Amino acid sequence: MTRVRGCEVPEDLYYWVEKHVWARDEGDGLLAIGVTDTAQHLAARVVAITTKKVGRQVERGQSVATLESGKWVGPVPAPVDGEIAEVNPAMAADPTIVNSDPYGAGWIVKFRASNWSGQQAELVTGAAGVEAYRAFLEAEGIACD
Repeated sequence: MTRVRGCEVPEDLYYWVEKHVWARDEGDGLLAIGVTDTAQHLAARVVAITTKKVGRQVERGQSVATLESGKWVGPVPAPVDGEIAEVNPAMAADPTIVNSDPYGAGWIVKFRASNWSGQQAELVTGAAGVEAYRAFLEAEGIACD
């Protein structure tokens, strides 16, 4: 796990940096999707997450869920095209798991990507992902400290 301006940025995830969302390849075209450590810091304490229904087709950029905190209400965009395959059942009981574990138990939906091999290149990962996030955070003056 790399820290950038106090924010955790795991190298094994795929990021849509400007939207503060990540995807983890779970195999067979299934992705776990969530918000970054940066997003949960900016939002502060998450009070509710409302997901779209399982089976819903979503294009890249469309919302898979709405995240609500005391400071912000907004969409969680899909980083690629696909279909919502599963929603995190723990979110209804405790949406703050996004705050405490954004990259683990705090995943929001599992998503069946319709063109993962084609759209994967639109996201950043590995050392390049960390550097892209560093540049974005520095340019925007964002820190998680």
